[in-house]
Amino acid sequence: MKPADKGLHQRIVNAWCMYDWANSAFATTVMAAFLPPYFSNVAAVHLPKYQASSIWGYAVALAMLFTALLGPILGAIADHTGTKKRFILAFLSVAVVFTAMLFFIREGDWLAAVIFYVLASIGNAGANIFYDSLLPHVARPQEIDQVSVKGFALGYLGGGLLLIVNLLWYMKPAWFGFPNANVAVRVSFLSVAVWWVVFSVPLFRRVPEPPPSLDKDSIHPVRAGFKRLRRTFRGIRHYKELFKFLIAFWLYADGIGTIIKMATVYGAEIGIGTSEMVTALVLTQSIGIPMTLFFGKLAKRIGTKHAIYLTLGVYTFISIGGYFMSAPWHFWILATLVGTVQGGSQALSRSLFGAMAPKTRSAEFFSFYDISSKFAGIAGPLLFGLVATFAGSSRLAIVSLTVFFVVGILLLTQVDEEEGKALARVENEKASPAVGA
Repeated sequence: MKPADKGLHQRIVNAWCMYDWANSAFATTVMAAFLPPYFSNVAAVHLPKYQASSIWGYAVALAMLFTALLGPILGAIADHTGTKKRFILAFLSVAVVFTAMLFFIREGDWLAAVIFYVLASIGNAGANIFYDSLLPHVARPQEIDQVSVKGFALGYLGGGLLLIVNLLWYMKPAWFGFPNANVAVRVSFLSVAVWWVVFSVPLFRRVPEPPPSLDKDSIHPVRAGFKRLRRTFRGIRHYKELFKFLIAFWLYADGIGTIIKMATVYGAEIGIGTSEMVTALVLTQSIGIPMTLFFGKLAKRIGTKHAIYLTLGVYTFISIGGYFMSAPWHFWILATLVGTVQGGSQALSRSLFGAMAPKTRSAEFFSFYDISSKFAGIAGPLLFGLVATFAGSSRLAIVSLTVFFVVGILLLTQVDEEEGKALARVENEKASPAVGA
């Protein structure tokens, strides 16, 4: 590769990775750190604690359900028309607007908080479908693990930096001119929206739009999208390793997603202070940066699947440990363990799927990948909400997540990743004029 070509390729990779930096602020400040306890302690302050936890679980499930149902059709349309970046922009706009609207949530506004969060989450999840689908186009086959890992590492760094600023606002509001901590939290939501917009710019400026894969006998994009989707369902057995991976991913992503989304609302329920929880999440972000990169290197040595096994084993321990959590230092220990494996599990899952997905149908296939995580995002929080409702406590819900990790590991052992990658190479070679190098 010529130096000029190598430099251009690296700029494209870096621009793609910067979107992880941009959107991770939503995952850290909004989803994980501040909105769940703010919802429990302020927006839903007049509701019983367990009921606030249940409503939050249902809200998360609703957001994931909408994206899961819509994603495959939009993915097929984006592949057909070559409009992945346009779909990212559309969903990003929704996410940013309703994230900013969270600024207006005050005491007792639990219904508005749910509506704004659901819409922002739909925008975030929808944009991620098309962002992830660019990975096989941005990264060369031999570097796909490393590019995916780099994106997650930058996400930890970017999300962590803004989270530190937001935490300072919350802990010392007077230093920054805020009348109280609640106002500081609301301004933090607004800062996420601004951060998201600013750092998404490189993606739109530098990452090229992959060419469309037009069907000769189908012109209308919506009709083509449904046609491609039907063809994918009919021919899914042709991609049996990819399909088996999706089932395994669906299960273990259920546990991972629920831990991410429900950790702080669970912590608020059992009496752990917001400052302790958010500080622990800053620790998670800090540990996540080097550990995500470590798992990228580990995957080179022991294989991607074996590295994923290791992360899921740690998550199983975390789920069991969560049952016994009662003090801030317990939360800190579990946050440290989450930071150790969270980025590695997600980045390597994304890259393993991307290596087995044909480029000409990347958005379509990644919509199914994201469907797995979205339906996982439905089942886990829904189970969490139901158990909290019937048991009057969320402790048993935490332990129940172990089944997703254990069964996910067992199913992942049945995936032949080399066979899946070989099939993707054959499909890419058939369509090489359309997909490029």
